[in-house]
Amino acid sequence: MARRIGDILLEKGIISPNVLKKALEIQKGERIKSRRPVGQILYEDLGIDRHAVLHELAEIFVIRELDINPDGLSDEQLEFISGLLNEIDDNLRSELIQVKMLPYSISKKNGQTELTLITADPANPNLKTIADQLPYRNYEIVYTRLELIDALIDKLLKRQNEFLSLIDEIEYEEEEQEEAEIDEEALDAEINQSALTTLVEGVLVEAVRQGASDVHIVPLPGNQTDFRFRLDGKLQSWYVQKGVKPEAIAAVFKDKTRNVDRFERDCAQDGFIQKKVDGYLIRYRVSIIPIVGSEFDRRLESIVIRILDDRKVITDLKKLGLQKQALADFHRAITKPSGIVIITGPTGSGKSTTLVAALYAVITPDKCVLTVEEPVEYLIQGARQLKISNKMTFDNAMRAILRHDPDIVLVGEIRDLTTASIAMKLANTGHLTFSTLHTNDAPSAVSRLFKMGIEPFLIAYSVNIIMAQRLVRRLCPHCKQPIDDLDKEAALKLGFTEEELRNTTIYKAVGCDKCRGGYKGRSAIMEALYFTKEIRELIITAGEKIDEEAIREAAIKNGMLTLRASGRERIKEGVTTIEEIAAITVED
Repeated sequence: MARRIGDILLEKGIISPNVLKKALEIQKGERIKSRRPVGQILYEDLGIDRHAVLHELAEIFVIRELDINPDGLSDEQLEFISGLLNEIDDNLRSELIQVKMLPYSISKKNGQTELTLITADPANPNLKTIADQLPYRNYEIVYTRLELIDALIDKLLKRQNEFLSLIDEIEYEEEEQEEAEIDEEALDAEINQSALTTLVEGVLVEAVRQGASDVHIVPLPGNQTDFRFRLDGKLQSWYVQKGVKPEAIAAVFKDKTRNVDRFERDCAQDGFIQKKVDGYLIRYRVSIIPIVGSEFDRRLESIVIRILDDRKVITDLKKLGLQKQALADFHRAITKPSGIVIITGPTGSGKSTTLVAALYAVITPDKCVLTVEEPVEYLIQGARQLKISNKMTFDNAMRAILRHDPDIVLVGEIRDLTTASIAMKLANTGHLTFSTLHTNDAPSAVSRLFKMGIEPFLIAYSVNIIMAQRLVRRLCPHCKQPIDDLDKEAALKLGFTEEELRNTTIYKAVGCDKCRGGYKGRSAIMEALYFTKEIRELIITAGEKIDEEAIREAAIKNGMLTLRASGRERIKEGVTTIEEIAAITVED
């Protein structure tokens, strides 16, 4: 069948022989158990129009195509679809959404009721198994374009949330004290009777579906709560709940969060939530802190939720998008038998993603791999991840791993002299060690270790590589356009030469219905400081102060791109804009 769809698309001029050859090569290189059909490879990897491929597949499987208008559906039909989705259990509903299949309508055929199901992937082998679980014996599966099904799903979710604006304000019993006390029993009863639980569930699900990295729940004056999603690194308001006290919304989130005391409102708390979304188990890391509002008698809390979706874990080092020199140096550093590899950058710069990909590149069954993280973000196959608790602190764990015969160690963060000393000791005693550090660039990480109290000779001979990185927003491939009136001064200030500007097409963000203001997704820029003999000599002879500039200049001579130079390469590739690189990098 894989060859047949390729031949049909070839005959109809939808693909070229070269494209088909590439698709077959990609398929051949995949593991047999996870090998994808050629049609899927064509639209996922090679940019062939998805609808063109699936339209032909639908004809092969004798599945009719239905062109729907999500905005033109009657209230009665929307109520039917919503009602059936609400009637079935959560797991079945998640499976339907995961395979992009929805109930659409019912009709009478030969005196029997038949359910029409629309799907965006007529070749999915699981469709019949899932459809058999629905409360209709007779059904027909029809093909509908993905964008139409996604639009209908969005419409259904918005429809389910329409009633939230009608929620009555939850009242609090106040006593004549300096600080208002909350009647917890009354509050609990109100919450159980209200739609707040549905709102909270909707926030958690929608954040995953939109690809948010974090959710911020921010109390506002006047009994309002702002729900914000961090999308492609930018915080954006998703929904504002009015007419409900923020304390009640916080209470519902706390009820769903493990390791959190709902009745504690005066100190910071950390916990986690686990929930299946569209058939996948998603973990949410929850941070709660008390804050002061304009109404001083209120017990307000800010909640931030980090979404940990293991589907986003990158296990192939090549897929990190490292530029040529950085990839070569990084691979050389992580394949050494010992030494420490340090990734630097601010929160949200992709440090954990890079470390996990690096670990997967070196994990083998004959290696003992230990990780010490607080908290653990991603589950790593083949590694033993230490559990931090009140009895097993981070410092205790660091000392324990020395006695646990490791080959490879991941230390979540070098946070103080104790952690740094143990990490350096591990690197110097035959262990390959990975860790992170919060510094602006790679050379300044050397200074930070020195100021922590690590001797220069230990830094010089323990470190394999220090890599600083940032994430920049990627231009949407559908709507990006070349700049006609380029701000030459801004480009030159960024480090471009006159010759580069003459030979480079620089793009701008435009915006369309497939992106967020002209951007979609993110890409990394990086500064890989590989420790050559010359770099080690500069550190050993540093005396009382590390000369960061000398280290930077020596590294650049050896081929290192600074963060800004790496950013310029991304601009030349048409990946991002001058504005993005200027906003997150400093002058070389």
